[in-house]
Amino acid sequence: QVQLVESGGGLVQAGGSLRLSCAASGRSFSRNSMGWFRQAPGKEREFVATISWTGVTTSYADSMKGRFTISRDNGKNTVYLQMNSLIPEDTAVYLCAASSKISRTAVSTHEYDYWGQGTQVTVSS
Repeated sequence: QVQLVESGGGLVQAGGSLRLSCAASGRSFSRNSMGWFRQAPGKEREFVATISWTGVTTSYADSMKGRFTISRDNGKNTVYLQMNSLIPEDTAVYLCAASSKISRTAVSTHEYDYWGQGTQVTVSS
C-alpha cells in the first residue's frame, strides 16, 4: 500500500511559481513510477508529468513542457512538481499518483493505482 498526500497549492499571480510536494508512505514507494495530473471544473483529468522510480527519466505534457519540472527524493519519500510561468489556464486541482506495477514513466490515468487527495492551484490574471 502507498498513501500519498499533496501540499503546496495556493493562489498565485500569472507568471509566478509554486512548488507542489507529494509525501508518500509505504515501503514500496522508491520503486513506484510517479505522476502528476490535474483536473479543472468541467474537464477530464489530464496528464501533467511523470518520473520513473529511479528519477532518471521524466516526461511532460506538451503544454507544461519547459515550465514544469518533476523530481523525486526517494530518501525523503517525496515527489515534487516545480511550476513556473504559471497562467490562468493552469488553475486546477493537482493530484499525485503512484503505480504499484510500473517503474518506467507512465502518462495514462489507468496505469496508476494510488492517488492523493489533490491540492488546489489557482492562478489569477
